[in-house]
Amino acid sequence: MATKVTSKKPLFGNKRSHALNATRRSQKPNLQTVTLEDGLKVRLSARELKTLKKAERSLENEEN
Repeated sequence: MATKVTSKKPLFGNKRSHALNATRRSQKPNLQTVTLEDGLKVRLSARELKTLKKAERSLENEEN
């Protein structure tokens, strides 16, 4: 089982039809399972994963 790193939770609200009927709905966070270099599996949101990849690229560019 992967370790959950993020604190994101489902967002709840109402779905509204043209007749303005309210039905409960939920939007789940986009969680991805990622294996790190040391073999540890973690669950991150897609936005966090994108931010980490951008930071990694900027560090590589600074080294060159």
